[in-house]
Amino acid sequence: MIPNVVIHLANEQPMLADLFDVPGADDVGMLCTNLRGLDGKKPIYIDQSDATFYFPYRGIRFLEIPPASMAGHRADGGRRTGGRRSDSTDEVEIAPIELPEPANLTDRAMVTTEDDADIELDEDFLQRIRDI
Repeated sequence: MIPNVVIHLANEQPMLADLFDVPGADDVGMLCTNLRGLDGKKPIYIDQSDATFYFPYRGIRFLEIPPASMAGHRADGGRRTGGRRSDSTDEVEIAPIELPEPANLTDRAMVTTEDDADIELDEDFLQRIRDI
């Protein structure tokens, strides 16, 4: 059980819930229990917050799983339904990404070509744009 996961539903306020397991790549929905608002109160549109709820992934924008909850899940064995180990609970080392240096745009802006020198501005056209 993964407690206190924040579920961000499409066009709804975020909800807190307890997940039965980490979502997998082959899942089409999420099974959870103990559904409540961020303030801890039961939403008005459900009868019992301790019931089991199924949310299709198409209605979920994203999930926030607190690190402490995930650590507790791993300490408990991190087992998925059916007794198989979840691939998403394995430790993965993430290599840092090296970004290229930003280009100096001011040097490029100062360079003009022969074609740029031949461009004539249409003052009537510019005035019409300003008037809009």
